[in-house]
Amino acid sequence: MDPVLVILLLGLAIPLLLVIGLPTKPIKIVGQVMTRVIVAVILLFFVNLFGAQFGLHIPINGFTAAISAVLGIPGVLSLTAIHLWVI
Repeated sequence: MDPVLVILLLGLAIPLLLVIGLPTKPIKIVGQVMTRVIVAVILLFFVNLFGAQFGLHIPINGFTAAISAVLGIPGVLSLTAIHLWVI
């Protein structure tokens, strides 16, 4: 895309959003999803940190973060059980 076109679109979109207002519901949903993913990644980090003493390592990637974000603590426990069962 041409940089001039991008700057023109941003120049038109910003004042339009300031006048009309941002749609709050999609922004709220995205914020909640991002918060759950961040908490899931932190939880996986601590599982890896304390599980290293026992040879437990769950990779932190998009799939494991999504499973942990959707299922919460039972998701992390399920990932741990799957890891122990496979290895």
